[in-house]
Amino acid sequence: MKSGAPRKVVVAGPGTGKTTLFAKLLTQRDGDTLTLSFINALVDDLALGLYGLSEVRTLHGFSLSMLRREIDAKIYPKLPQVIGQDAAILLGEDVIDFDKMFNLYEDDKKYISFYKERKDYYGKYYGFTDVIYAVAKLFENASHKIPKYAQIVVDEFQDFNNAEVTLIELLAEASPVLLAGDDDQSLYIDLKNASPDYIREKYGATASDYEAFSLPFCSRSTRVIVEAVNDVVDNAKQHGLLKGRVPKPYRYFRCQKKDAESAAHPKIVYTQQYEGEMPFFFQNEIAKLAKHEREKFSVLVIVPPQMGKRLLPKFDKALKKRGFRNVTFPTRSVGGEPTLMEGLRILLDNKDDNLGYRIVAKHILDVANFEKLLRGCSGEEKVSDHISEDDRKKIKQLLRTLKKIRDDKGVDKASFDELLEAVGRNPYQSVADAIRNELLADNIKPSSADRAIRQIPITLTTITNSKGLSADYVFITHFDDKYFIRDKIVSNKDVYAFLVALTRAKKKSFLVSSEDKTPLLLDWVHTSKIDQQLDSPHRRQAIKNKVD
Repeated sequence: MKSGAPRKVVVAGPGTGKTTLFAKLLTQRDGDTLTLSFINALVDDLALGLYGLSEVRTLHGFSLSMLRREIDAKIYPKLPQVIGQDAAILLGEDVIDFDKMFNLYEDDKKYISFYKERKDYYGKYYGFTDVIYAVAKLFENASHKIPKYAQIVVDEFQDFNNAEVTLIELLAEASPVLLAGDDDQSLYIDLKNASPDYIREKYGATASDYEAFSLPFCSRSTRVIVEAVNDVVDNAKQHGLLKGRVPKPYRYFRCQKKDAESAAHPKIVYTQQYEGEMPFFFQNEIAKLAKHEREKFSVLVIVPPQMGKRLLPKFDKALKKRGFRNVTFPTRSVGGEPTLMEGLRILLDNKDDNLGYRIVAKHILDVANFEKLLRGCSGEEKVSDHISEDDRKKIKQLLRTLKKIRDDKGVDKASFDELLEAVGRNPYQSVADAIRNELLADNIKPSSADRAIRQIPITLTTITNSKGLSADYVFITHFDDKYFIRDKIVSNKDVYAFLVALTRAKKKSFLVSSEDKTPLLLDWVHTSKIDQQLDSPHRRQAIKNKVD
C-alpha cells in the first residue's frame, strides 16, 4: 500500500487477503507497530501471520497493559455483571446492564459513581468492557499518555462499539492508523452493542479524513460461493435491506488451484436431514469427499448460535461414537453467571480478596443472608468479616483441596467429594465419557467411520464463533427459518450471519435443514448454484424409522 495518508480504511470481504495487506504495510514501517482486534481466534491467527512485524493484542488486553502503567490491574470478565447484581440489591433497582453502558460510552454519573465505588471496594479488577472505557477516559483526560506507534492496524472494525471506536480515535491522534473490516460481516450488534455504521462513516463520508480502499478479490472460496454471496447481497437490497452498505465488488480470484476446485465443486448442496441423522450424513459426505481428495482435508460444522450449548456436545459425542477421533469444539465461555469455582480461583491467589469472597458468598449463603452481607460491606471492611466462622471454615477447606490439586498433591476422598459437590461437577460422568471413548476407539463397529477418514479434523462451532475460522468443507446445520430468521422476516442481522457462515468454506458448503420446508434464504441464491439433495438413501431410511 503506497498511500501516504496517515489514516486509511479498507473494506475487505471474507478471504480477500487482509493479513497479507497488513504484512506488506507493516514491513514498510520502522519502529514499533500495534495490531488490534477483539476476537481471540482472530488475534491468534494475526499473531502468527504478522509474527516479527507487529505486537498483536486484543482490545481489552491492550487496554489492561495501558492501565498497568498507572495501577496494578487484573481482568475478571464478569465484574460488570457482579456489580449489576449489587446495584439491584443496594440501589433497589432492576439489574443494570453496565456492559451496555460501557460499550455505548455512556456517562451516567449516578450509575458510574456507584460502579466505581463498588469496583474500588473489590480492588484491582476490571471487566472486558469497563477496562476499554477506563483507558478511553484516561486518554481523553491526559492526551500525553497516549502511546505512539509507527503504525496501528485495527481489524474487524465493523464489529466495534462506541467505546472501542472512541479508543481507536484517541490512538489515531498520535499514530498512523489503518482500519479494516467488512460491514457485511457484522455479527456483534446484539452481543456487544456494535454497529457497522462506524466503518461506513469512515469509508463513505465526504468530509472523512480517512483515505478509503477496498480488496475485491476472494482467494479463499470457490467461484460458486463468491457468486452466491453476491446473489444474497443483491436480493437483500431488493428487499430493502443493507441500507447504507458500503458498495464494493466481491469477485472470485482466478488461479489454477481455485479454478480446479471450482470445477470439482460447482454447486452448494442443500439437503434436509433430521437432527438425529445429521452425524450420519456428515460421515457419508466426508467419505465421498475423501474418495475425491485422497489426502487430508478439514471440515467445519456450524450451528445457529442459540443452539450451540445443546448441539455442540451432542454432535461431538455422536461423531466420536461413529469413530471420528479428531473432533473439537469450544467448551470455555466467559458468559453466564459468576461461578463458585471462579470465586475460589481468585481466593487461591489472594485468600482475603473481597471479590473472591463476594462471588463465593453468593453461592453458599441464602438470599436473605447474602443481601445482608452486601449491605454491610463497605469502606475498609472485608467481605470475609461478614461471613460466619462455619462458612469461612468451609471455604478454607475447599481452598486447601484446590491447592493440593493444583500442586499435584494427594487429596483424600472425602475432601475431593466435598469440592466436587460444591462446584457441581460429576466425576462419574467424566469417567464414563472417557471409558466410552476408549471402548469406541477399540471396538469399531461396521457403521463407524472408515479408517481413511477417522483422523479428518472436524471443528464444531456456532456462526458467531466461526469468525476467524475456515475449512475446506463446511456444513451449516439447522438452515431453517425458525433458526436463521429471528423476527419472521429477514433482517440485516440474518443476512450478515448467513454470509459469514457461507464464506467459511474454501471448497464447498452444505446447507442442512432440519425441517421439510424450503428456507427463505435459500431462494436468495440462484437455483443454478444449488444442488438439492432431498431424496438421499439415508434420509429415506430415517423417514422409515420415524414412521415405524
